[in-house]
Amino acid sequence: MPELTAFGLWGLFLSAFISSTLAPGGSEAVLAYLVNQAEIPVDLLLLTATVGNTLGALTTWLLGLWAAKRYPLDNLEDEKRRKAVQTVRRFGVPILLLSWLPLVGDGFCFAAGWLRMSFVASLVAISLGKLGRYAAIVYLFS
Repeated sequence: MPELTAFGLWGLFLSAFISSTLAPGGSEAVLAYLVNQAEIPVDLLLLTATVGNTLGALTTWLLGLWAAKRYPLDNLEDEKRRKAVQTVRRFGVPILLLSWLPLVGDGFCFAAGWLRMSFVASLVAISLGKLGRYAAIVYLFS
């Protein structure tokens, strides 16, 4: 049984990490399934999903920081990224509470890194947003 628990937690972590980078994923379905199985404590599932998803978002934040050093904003041709930078510039770090949103959340993280926003403030906002989203899923499926 401990092997299945570890497998489930690693699977959830990887799913959450991948779905929070620039690649699509479905960590919500994995979390909902594991909650319904009731074999792993819900608080451990919530922590695992939140940490994995937050680390994925921070990877995207770091990619934004790296890109800003190589390419100035004036040369940014991708309209979605340009719009995300403008939105994050307008609303600041609090917009990262919405980093869990499909389609635009990754762009917010990328833009925050691009704009060199505080890493610690970004970490806190991203974590709180991810925790809130996963807490809602746990609540709905438990």
